[in-house]
Amino acid sequence: MLQRVRHAEIMRRVRQSGGTSVVDLARELGVSPSTIRRDLETLDRDGTLRRVRGGAMLTADELTGADPADTAGRAAAPADADETRPFAEVDTVDQQGKEAVAVRAAQLVQDGDVLLLDIGTTTMRLARCLRGRRITIITSSLAVLDVLRDDATVELVLLGGLVRRAYHSVVGVLTESALGQVYADRLFLGCSGVRPDGRVVDTTLAEVPLKRAMIAAAGQVVLLVDRHKFPGTGALLVCGPEQLDVVVTNTGADQTTLRNCAETGTEVVLA
Repeated sequence: MLQRVRHAEIMRRVRQSGGTSVVDLARELGVSPSTIRRDLETLDRDGTLRRVRGGAMLTADELTGADPADTAGRAAAPADADETRPFAEVDTVDQQGKEAVAVRAAQLVQDGDVLLLDIGTTTMRLARCLRGRRITIITSSLAVLDVLRDDATVELVLLGGLVRRAYHSVVGVLTESALGQVYADRLFLGCSGVRPDGRVVDTTLAEVPLKRAMIAAAGQVVLLVDRHKFPGTGALLVCGPEQLDVVVTNTGADQTTLRNCAETGTEVVLA
């Protein structure tokens, strides 16, 4: 495959998903990982995409549709900003809003449900609200494990994989593979932000494939987002609003974003 053809195909795939990995590109394009790395370095130098560890993502201008001239000279936040912040630090942000979202989300759960709980500080709070319920919880969150490990009523399934100690979670191909063996009634999904058009985005390359696998393994997708995540941050696309069944957030969340979500059939629940 000619280099210019590879570059065009790489950009098509990155624009389609918001980001991709070296391993996936090498497999899909039938070339070596070292060839893909050189391609990504070239495209990064050209400003066409952003090279990150293990893969590539859209530039901030590509994702938002902004004119590069309008953003010249402005420093962009690192795409893995949340990944470098310890879980305990993230947990201190807007505790009241997260707690309200978790309490409201718990009201959607029925006895006997099989639930998928995503990684995150709000899903950890949701787990606390679900203690003592006759339900099954499947998760890759070590924080959820800590909350429920001594609960004899909740049946807890922990997915295997690579441990991210700083963010109390398990990620990677083993985790994604395990998700192919389960099916949940409902997924409680977290994210870094929601764009004004309703697209769900995230900052952490390692988590996005896992979130997509969780969406595929659930009958209903419930997004848990406090109002400060409108529009939020994140250069990696998780899903579009049409893939969400419910959004649980706080009063005061951006009305335009919520309206755009509702227009795709998503139910908006305010805590």
